[in-house]
Amino acid sequence: MSPRSIYRVGETLEVLITAKDHYGRVKSYGGDFFQAKLHSQNIKAGVTGRVTDLNNGTYLATFLLPWEGEAQVNIRLIHSSEAVSVLKDKRESHPEKVYFNGYFHFNGSTEEKECNIELPGRDVCNYNEPVSGDTWQCLKPQKMPCHSLVYHSMGGYRTVTNSLEDSLLSGSVTAQKIKGAFTSIKIDPAIDSTGLTSRLQVCSPGQEPSQPSGFYYNDIWTLLVCLGRHFPSPSDARACLKGKDIHMFGDSTLRQWFEYLERFIPTLKRIDLHVNYQSGPLLAVDPDAGLVMRWRAHGNPLRTTKTMFSDLHYEAAHLYGIGGGPQTVVVFTLWAHFTSYPVSVYIQRLSRLRRAISSLLFRSPETTVLIKSANTGYKSIYGSDWLSLQLDLLLRAMFKGMAVTILDVWDMTSCHYLPDNIHPGAPVIRNEVDLMLSYICPR
Repeated sequence: MSPRSIYRVGETLEVLITAKDHYGRVKSYGGDFFQAKLHSQNIKAGVTGRVTDLNNGTYLATFLLPWEGEAQVNIRLIHSSEAVSVLKDKRESHPEKVYFNGYFHFNGSTEEKECNIELPGRDVCNYNEPVSGDTWQCLKPQKMPCHSLVYHSMGGYRTVTNSLEDSLLSGSVTAQKIKGAFTSIKIDPAIDSTGLTSRLQVCSPGQEPSQPSGFYYNDIWTLLVCLGRHFPSPSDARACLKGKDIHMFGDSTLRQWFEYLERFIPTLKRIDLHVNYQSGPLLAVDPDAGLVMRWRAHGNPLRTTKTMFSDLHYEAAHLYGIGGGPQTVVVFTLWAHFTSYPVSVYIQRLSRLRRAISSLLFRSPETTVLIKSANTGYKSIYGSDWLSLQLDLLLRAMFKGMAVTILDVWDMTSCHYLPDNIHPGAPVIRNEVDLMLSYICPR
């Protein structure tokens, strides 16, 4: 809006987006889902733009200008409002579209039955977690007791859309770059030389988020919430984590952090616990540094290969068994395996987790609790960026005001130059881990 000949570092750029329907007609209503970024490929710089829905078919994309030089505007229509309506409807009306298998073994026989959070109106076995209150159900086997459930795995995906709905979510109309007359700008140095990070405080729990939360420059993430640190060498990361007892609970996007540190710190060695790698638990230790690092998948629902049912622990129940203290770090993420369920299911799960974290911080207030946000990458009826974002907003609201830290990786994945991937590439993971370490070792 109102293009200028001169833009300066620290200023904002506003771009007006006009939406059209599938017939090319200008729309008079909102609800479309856009993602916007400003980037400079040659210097590996990027920042996310905030898109505001004006509810009349137009949208305002607002960008902070953090670096000097050329920059290109990139705006993508991820889903039309019509596609968003389909996602919302199927999320609430078809929780069974992703299903799971339970494997029962008894007296030398085996039965395989469908399982899920809830299987209404059917004869089921109930598996209730007495500490956290989490529940799981499997169809009752014909000739075996409920306690003979031994293994769990992903079952499959059910088709719940018709041909029209499929067309609204097809790849040809998903994540499409929007063409416009205004595509690039030149950014001059700021008049005020103090810089964007000069007034930031040391990273600490409970700090208010910023928009954007940071930006890339030379493939390095600069945090705008607080004074982030970088850990370029293994010795830097090892010194930060010396004496720490780290508990990670979550999905494979958090397991990537475990894997990065295991590779990055040569003295950190994994112990083979003879379990399914996809779900864990995984354990790595550095005895000389007094470092213990664990990762395990959160409890069901969990899309994984065949694994021991007894190895799956609900994260809230597990937290009640942690003593905590100044050397204890708890990191969790909870979203990717919940995108196919009604919002109420996710809220209940977060509520149980919130109670467990409140209890942990009450008995051990010096415990560090870090929450990895959702990241971009999904583009289907079973898990879309739009669905992920709705869960991410709920997660942030649920833990607002607590002495915990939301590690905002949504921005880090949505403005990077690498292609969309639910499992981000190595440069992104390196910066995500540096973000985590900035809160474990803020000074």
